[in-house]
Amino acid sequence: MKCRHCAAELTRCILDLGTAPPSNAYLRAEALDTPETYFPLRLMVCEACWLVQTEDFTGREALFTEDYSYFSAFSTSWLEHSKRYVEAMIARFGLDAQSTAAEVAANDGYLLQYVRNAGIPCYGIEPTASTAAAARARGIEIVERFFGVDVAAELASDGRQADLIAANNVLAHVPDINDFVGGFARLLKPGGVATFEFPHLCELITNTQFDTVYHEHYSYLPLTVVTRIFASSGLAVFDVERLPTHGGSLRVFAQHAGGPHAELPAVAALLQEEHALGVCTINYYARLQEAAERVKDNLVRFLVDVRRDGLRVAAYGAAAKGNTLMNFAGVRPDLVRYVVDRNPAKVGRFMPGSRIPIVDEDRLREDRPDIILILPWNLRHEVTAQLAYARQWGARFAVAVPQLQFA
Repeated sequence: MKCRHCAAELTRCILDLGTAPPSNAYLRAEALDTPETYFPLRLMVCEACWLVQTEDFTGREALFTEDYSYFSAFSTSWLEHSKRYVEAMIARFGLDAQSTAAEVAANDGYLLQYVRNAGIPCYGIEPTASTAAAARARGIEIVERFFGVDVAAELASDGRQADLIAANNVLAHVPDINDFVGGFARLLKPGGVATFEFPHLCELITNTQFDTVYHEHYSYLPLTVVTRIFASSGLAVFDVERLPTHGGSLRVFAQHAGGPHAELPAVAALLQEEHALGVCTINYYARLQEAAERVKDNLVRFLVDVRRDGLRVAAYGAAAKGNTLMNFAGVRPDLVRYVVDRNPAKVGRFMPGSRIPIVDEDRLREDRPDIILILPWNLRHEVTAQLAYARQWGARFAVAVPQLQFA
């Protein structure tokens, strides 16, 4: 395999999670009698440009299907985050009714609804039919395509260049990162700004967030690598912010090279910090495998022990990261009876690989499990507040990453 950015040969594996089906390939009941397709799940690092990336085994069409079931608007904290983002961008860049905003990977319209409500013309680009339909139901115009240079060129030729382009949690999800970033250079107005939010690679390494590794996440990004990739497409980073979302993310602000915004000190400061950590050295990644295996071993030991003690365990949040964890640890319904989720598109289905049933919250109230394992650990505060009533029957909340602990 060659590097997705610089095409150098990849030889260094820094994490091997065995094999797993695609993390968002939730199973219908009728599919339980048929085999699943498993792919190796390995993380490689390019020792030429230092892009960390999954090994290639399948195309994006097999991962982002028409019934893709990740809907952003089911997280109240994510909605609040998105609303604050829109308010901040309007204030900072003076967006108004004469401006145009676009979002790449608009999902179910969770963010653009706030742009539209502010009276700013906007549209989204989203390839998955299920989420695109949900966005349209919110009154958001959607271009139902995979984004890249060709799509951006078509939109630009139709006079649809944007003053602001948002790209939240999608930069890691694209197999051809050069084509994807090149699309922003085409779609962005000469003085426009593009913002990208993505989990920070350094948080993954520091906090053993190996469960964020799955086939749909092609790239794992520090600012050091992002600035190089952007520069190759004629974009320049002029600001960066740290965010608490998804266990620690970056919000990167980019413009055309030579654009109107001066580079702020935060950029150089974070680049220096990453250099000091060693993101461009192989030693930085050397302990990731051992740390992931420690999390797995501790979780399995805990689940076996509580079952032996006669305690019942349920999980909350049928998230992709939960699928990575369950499959790597070999957890099945004998250890975790079911997973509760608020998304009706997932309820009634089964987790890929582990085949743990996904149920609605009513099941939790009826069953009253002793332990609730929160799989999307980045939402632990939101989830424990939402399910606070479970403490009345003595339930305890637990997370497995970065270490097994009660929440």
